[in-house]
Amino acid sequence: MSAAAEPATSKRSLIALAVALAVCFAASLIGSAVTQPNLDWYATLTKPGFAPPNGAFPVVWTALFVMMAIAAWLVWRAPGDDGIRKVALVWFGIQLAINAFWSVAFFGMRDPMLAFGVIMALIVAIVITIVYFDRLSRTASLLLLPYLLWVGFATGLNFTIWVLNSGYDFSQHQ
Repeated sequence: MSAAAEPATSKRSLIALAVALAVCFAASLIGSAVTQPNLDWYATLTKPGFAPPNGAFPVVWTALFVMMAIAAWLVWRAPGDDGIRKVALVWFGIQLAINAFWSVAFFGMRDPMLAFGVIMALIVAIVITIVYFDRLSRTASLLLLPYLLWVGFATGLNFTIWVLNSGYDFSQHQ
């Protein structure tokens, strides 16, 4: 990319959007492949009253992955410093990898405690990504805010599931 913005409708730009969507949905497919076989285990866990129904997760994640892909595409095509763009997109890739690993930790390894540590790292990576995206495209950074909010909610859910299923008897301690 040069310092000039790539036209949104150029063939190169549309291919970049398709690649961004493919990369984001590849991360989604990894998470889903690990999650789906373990939904019976998830059903056995004690969950808080604020846990959404299982059907809400794919709807929310689909919307979030589309917004994430568009945000990455906006950063790719935005004018500005190529060094910042590279760092921004590397952080985007890091947070995507951490996102996929959360499903491995929580569902694949059935370890809510490990998953809590992973999701805390994910929040940090998302915030760093937003900061770098904002240097090139305010719209791109704003598109990641719903993702950050959802992961924040998921962090609370993950923590509560970990605590509720830890085996610790909280009623005996005041």
